[in-house]
Amino acid sequence: MAKPVNKIIENEDKLFHFVDNNAINSEKITAPRYSYWKSVFRVFFRKKANWLILFVLVLLLAGVIIIPEFIPYDLNENTLVLGSNLLNPKEAQEFFGEKIKYCLGTGQQGESIFAAIWAGGRTSIKLSTVCAAINMTIGVLIGVVWGYSKRLDNLLTFIYNVIANVPYILLISVLVFVIGAGFWPFVFALTVTGWLGIAYFFRTQVMIIRSREYNLASKCLGTPLYRIITKNILPFMTSVIVTVLAAELPAYISMEVFLSYIGVGLDASIPSIGRMISEAPSFTEYPWAFWSPVAISSIITFVLYVLGQNLADASDPRTHR
Repeated sequence: MAKPVNKIIENEDKLFHFVDNNAINSEKITAPRYSYWKSVFRVFFRKKANWLILFVLVLLLAGVIIIPEFIPYDLNENTLVLGSNLLNPKEAQEFFGEKIKYCLGTGQQGESIFAAIWAGGRTSIKLSTVCAAINMTIGVLIGVVWGYSKRLDNLLTFIYNVIANVPYILLISVLVFVIGAGFWPFVFALTVTGWLGIAYFFRTQVMIIRSREYNLASKCLGTPLYRIITKNILPFMTSVIVTVLAAELPAYISMEVFLSYIGVGLDASIPSIGRMISEAPSFTEYPWAFWSPVAISSIITFVLYVLGQNLADASDPRTHR
């Protein structure tokens, strides 16, 4: 027996339905939302080596923050104690009876090398962070304006050519002798002209992209300069900024070690890895006094550099999928 016509129509309505021509719905995009920094960290943590390097960095930061609080460093704590200077780790532990504080031996004045390298590591990381923050902020902002504004280009280029011809080490040495060798005077000496090279680098980068279509369109529409810089140029150069920062952070640690090694570093009252290396009597006769600060300085520099470079690679949008 044939089905009723009404039943057939009802079954067809369940299978098929009319699609309206809605202009608003046709403009909707069903692609998933894209988050730049979420993609950066997804690419960064995809490498297992980055987890290990990040773990080492966390241990180093915890060490330079926590250890000096519980094992304070004092250069003159054992100056009057006869026979306490230049003891190897075994002799120092037998002499003082402390297993942790003197596990790396003592220096020329009987100070604990273990306490000294962690206090010096704190100084190095603090110095590099402050100097990198100052130089990168000033250098990036002035470099972007320098590269985009043709009015300032001649003036800033002349200033750069004059200052760049003065040897950087000589300039820092003179400033340290004039204003002192404290922490903040040393930061001033490293940053008073340190931003100029960064600014010149970003000036060149901006000159490459300032004439692209979207920047010309923004300028023709009357967009203010600060909005073009903050919305068009700076986001485009994010990976370049991270790359430069990755090189700057360990560079200041190396600079502090080198300047302290040649006698133009921080004041004697401030713990410094560079001074420990320069004051070590002999790396063959007293290896514990020389290689301990060299090792901690090398580890900090290596970890910061590799971590920064890998983060710079991850911040390149071309690596995102």
